[in-house]
Amino acid sequence: MAKGIIYIMDTIVSGLIKIGKTRIDQFDIRMKFLENNGYKNVTGLQRSFAIEVDAYDEKEKLIHEIFSKSRVANTELFALDIEVVILLLSSLDGKQIYPSDKTKKAVFNAATVEFEVRADNGFLPDGEYFLQRKVKGFGEVKGFAIVEDGVFKVKKGSYCAPTGKGYVHEIRSRAKIVNNILQEDIICLNPSSAGWVVIGKANNGWCEWKDKKGNKIADYRKI
Repeated sequence: MAKGIIYIMDTIVSGLIKIGKTRIDQFDIRMKFLENNGYKNVTGLQRSFAIEVDAYDEKEKLIHEIFSKSRVANTELFALDIEVVILLLSSLDGKQIYPSDKTKKAVFNAATVEFEVRADNGFLPDGEYFLQRKVKGFGEVKGFAIVEDGVFKVKKGSYCAPTGKGYVHEIRSRAKIVNNILQEDIICLNPSSAGWVVIGKANNGWCEWKDKKGNKIADYRKI
């Protein structure tokens, strides 16, 4: 059973990922080629996770078969939540190759949190919302958001706490924050991911965000 690497790459197309394999000695070359040249006319590829396993040919075929209903015909592209695939691959026996600065356990836990946040859906009535609370070791944060057509957007000018050690939600990592001030509007998947932008750590955004009358967004989930 030959050893090799199975990898996951994100793409410029939201929700579209690449699941592939490569020889151990070809990993860096393969990643750089795909990141620079794209794949099947899809650009913006970035490595997300890679693991060295036994019988990598067979395991890649099995993974492709598991997700076959989400596969783009005759390619290694899949319309999938990347966190689901990371959860699967990080549970395999093998040596994690990428990311190299995190343990498999840390990657698995982070993917679990990310998946739970993305799955945290519910009814969001249009309107303005506010988040105001004290964050230990920092002080008071003030978040401003608006929901239009069910899309939750944290507004520029929100006063945000810094992140701590450990896992940081992807949306907070991408947020442009200078001197604790959000510099541009940012669209979030749900109230909890929006809470990450302002609070800088895991939270129950359904209870953190309130409307002008002081009602928690969670109240609307019961409607």
